[in-house]
Amino acid sequence: MMDPVLSVRDLRTYFHTPEGTVKAVNGISYDLYPGQTLGIVGESGCGKSVHALSILGLIPTPPGKIEGGQILFKPDANTPAKDLAGAKTKAFKDIRGVKIAMIFQEPMTSLNPVLTIGEQIAESIRFHAGASHDKAWKRAIELLEEVGIPNAAKRVHDYPHAFSGGMRQRAMIAMALAMKPAILIADEPTTALDVTVQAQILDLMKKMQNEYKMALILITHNMGVVAETCDDVIVMYAGKPVEIGPVDKIFAAPQHPYTWGLLNSIPKLNRRHERLESIEGQPPNLADDLKGCLFNDRCRFRWQRCQDEEPGLIKDVSGRSCRCWLYDKDSAKSAPQKILDDASKTLALTMP
Repeated sequence: MMDPVLSVRDLRTYFHTPEGTVKAVNGISYDLYPGQTLGIVGESGCGKSVHALSILGLIPTPPGKIEGGQILFKPDANTPAKDLAGAKTKAFKDIRGVKIAMIFQEPMTSLNPVLTIGEQIAESIRFHAGASHDKAWKRAIELLEEVGIPNAAKRVHDYPHAFSGGMRQRAMIAMALAMKPAILIADEPTTALDVTVQAQILDLMKKMQNEYKMALILITHNMGVVAETCDDVIVMYAGKPVEIGPVDKIFAAPQHPYTWGLLNSIPKLNRRHERLESIEGQPPNLADDLKGCLFNDRCRFRWQRCQDEEPGLIKDVSGRSCRCWLYDKDSAKSAPQKILDDASKTLALTMP
């Protein structure tokens, strides 16, 4: 059994604001293995991107701060694991963009508009690898060719505004892969693209992942992208994981009511004349003093304990984890029978 390239343990990242402390990420744990694709899904504001920025040491301080937990990074079998949580900025010089790279949601805001695409890729290679200008420029052209930019030797001289959205995202992928990282984090890489270009970018990332033998963390709100791309998925809500497991099992039989709601809101070809279902209500304000299950205000299966006490992640025999009192056998016995009957028809629930 190979070692994980990344082990996140109870990571907590808070923002201290005049309105209160926002617990943006409040206890996420997982292992990421070489070659694995891990999806992290949830609504906007659930902590997906903050978690990724925490890994790379990019949380603005103040007001943000990693308040606890570990981010254990082990790039290869011969290197001891290093805890990136709380590491000094200089510690990331040989990690950020080299061993862990990130693709951001909107490439137009990530690319410098006054530098050519080639200059931006070559600059990264010169800085991290100490390559000469000519070698870095040649490698920039090779990378653009690898990610499918036609006539790369000419387009390397173009500025970002001359590229389409899909081509800019390809250029960002080329930049991220310049140093052959062990981990690639893709934060909503297809959100601003049309459907056909989305498919091309996802196919490209999988191709590059296989070629470079990378681990991939895919952050998205699109469950269809997760189904197509990922091996395992973490469903996040209000800064915490509410369900963790293999993609095929979670899509076939969701356990948490929030996961069920996300999947049930996806349009289906065999239900084209039915109205789409939605999850009523809004996520909680993470600066408030919250009590009970964070999803209880929006959950159709809630009962008194859900409002009084927050459940932990409850793991089943298959290794799946779910943050819901329905899966605690002692607790579920106190639930109203009507809720248990309704949940057993809807969720992947084995009644106690």
